[in-house]
Amino acid sequence: MPRKGMRTIFFRPSPSDSPARPAAPIRADPFTDTLMAERIASAEPLIGKWAVDSSSSPESSQSPSTSGYAGAAHLFHEGRHEAKLYLSCVKDLHSAMLLCIGEYSNSRLIVRAHELLQTAVRRLSQEFHRILSSQLPYLDHPESVSIPSSQISTRSSFSDFEYESEDELSAKQFAAEPGMQEDERIPNAVVSDLKAIADCLIACGHGKECMDIYKIVRRSVVDEELYHLGFERLIGPSQMQKMDWEVQEVKIKSWLSAIKPAVQRLFSGERILCDQVFAASPTSLRESVFSNIAQDAAVALFGFAEGAAKAIKKSPERIFCLLDLYEAIASLWPDIESTFSSDATSAVRSLAINSLIKLGEAVRLTLGNFEAAVQKDSAKQSAISSGGIHPLTRDVVKYLARLADYSGVLADILADWPVDSSPEHPRFPDSYCADCDSAASVAAGYGDASAMFTHFAWLVLVLLCKIDGKAEQYKDVALSYLFLANNLRYVLDRVDRSNLRHLLGEHWVKKHESKVKLYASNYERTGWSKVFSSQADLTVEISSGQAKESLRKFNAALEEVRAKQVGWAVPDPKLRDEIASSLAQKLVPAYRRLYDGCPRGDPVVRFTPDDLDDYLAGMLRATGGDSESSSTASSRSSSHWSSLLRRVKGGRREKSRAGDV
Repeated sequence: MPRKGMRTIFFRPSPSDSPARPAAPIRADPFTDTLMAERIASAEPLIGKWAVDSSSSPESSQSPSTSGYAGAAHLFHEGRHEAKLYLSCVKDLHSAMLLCIGEYSNSRLIVRAHELLQTAVRRLSQEFHRILSSQLPYLDHPESVSIPSSQISTRSSFSDFEYESEDELSAKQFAAEPGMQEDERIPNAVVSDLKAIADCLIACGHGKECMDIYKIVRRSVVDEELYHLGFERLIGPSQMQKMDWEVQEVKIKSWLSAIKPAVQRLFSGERILCDQVFAASPTSLRESVFSNIAQDAAVALFGFAEGAAKAIKKSPERIFCLLDLYEAIASLWPDIESTFSSDATSAVRSLAINSLIKLGEAVRLTLGNFEAAVQKDSAKQSAISSGGIHPLTRDVVKYLARLADYSGVLADILADWPVDSSPEHPRFPDSYCADCDSAASVAAGYGDASAMFTHFAWLVLVLLCKIDGKAEQYKDVALSYLFLANNLRYVLDRVDRSNLRHLLGEHWVKKHESKVKLYASNYERTGWSKVFSSQADLTVEISSGQAKESLRKFNAALEEVRAKQVGWAVPDPKLRDEIASSLAQKLVPAYRRLYDGCPRGDPVVRFTPDDLDDYLAGMLRATGGDSESSSTASSRSSSHWSSLLRRVKGGRREKSRAGDV
């Protein structure tokens, strides 16, 4: 029972202030009444000045007309001194309420204080929403809100929020302190405002409302920014599978342009902003807020890559899209792991890893399809008449050279996929890899160099085996050797001008260069054997008659070779010069001896040793490409031979005139 002479009052606080409990009699206390009255008198004018319509929501803060104070639209736009006073008044009022609720106090004063506090909460919520959605729509540069971890405030009271002058903040907003990293910037005034408001609302028991506003606004900002980056969240795997390849390719290119800024700028910036605005809150709470904002968008982003891995047809030419997707995620993995490091966002990390797994599987399957396509290439195709480069050689080597540009990605994908382990792959010939090293691959930083060498060397071997089979189509053995030399020379040229040289290693290159020389030597041996046999022995003295007879045989054999090899070609200038030089070393000295043994002006002498040297240097100059017809190549070779004979006949006429004189 209350003491006699004391008036009894009943106070029921708002549910938002404390849990519901039975009403209890509270006796007024003069000291607390005085304190509460003073705080109300101090806060009421300022809170009333910035009062908003109780029916308005935070979302209505975009319109200045919603403010009950017609003279100014926004509290945090009118000057930092007044905003500081406002927050201080709210803090003092709330502190007094906490003190009075536990004491004997006048319920009328507490009710009035509660009304003022609710008015202030509405204003602060409105300001919070406005700043989030209008002054900080998205984070162009996360570093603009990034600060060293040692400077992130963990103070639980918004009373420690301190303002600097507008000029000071403007000067410091994007200026790094000495010794700070580029991305360790002093937080700008907007972030400081948000943190101050959040601290105030949380301290006043309205943390849930504050975080709900934050999550709604920033989630919509994330979605909008992803849209501006070109990513459409509504695309799923089933939709992608129904798209034509041209449409898929456009979507993939858009995703590739969006993924890096999304991870490094958008999500990272949102994580930094969340950590700073709610720095006074527990880590688990901050992680929960960030998860609510970013997780759905991030899951959609990485889910696209996983869906693309399933939807893209596994044809060889589309492997590069798969590799681009894989490389984009793999290169961003440190950022992904850092930004989505909490348990609350573990689903994002898991999905990113799963996307890499699915993309890796798709790449391996596509590589297998590529090898199968090479293996199944029809050997019944007509042979290249000139003995030049086969289209299969061009296509396969260009494809492998482009693949080699993805060495870092492929090293990761192929590390656990050895060629020899699958039953459809026979083992390499023991001689093929003997002493082959891939030290260049190790030096170039390609990870598992042995796996990379094995896969690329295997694919080249598959090609060379097919080329060997196509060489058997030629009826002329010499032309088949020329075909092999040309195609292997083309392979080596592309290897030398691409990353394939680093992957296959110097030993592999030198070994196949020696094969080119062997093929060229076999071409000379089989294609020029009659010309070689027509020459006289250089170690034996011969008469003039023997010299003339040998010249007749030589001319006939040379004409037969010329007629047979019309249209044959060596596209590579270096190889062509090597063959011409080798033939000249074997033929010109012997021909010079026969030439010197015959009388000048004898009809059997058709050209000089120098003319023969010129002819050998000029042969095999047809382009050798698959686009040139045999007749065109033949006309080129015949023209060269005719030009040589005209020069010889012209020389004879000049000599005849000189004799007449």
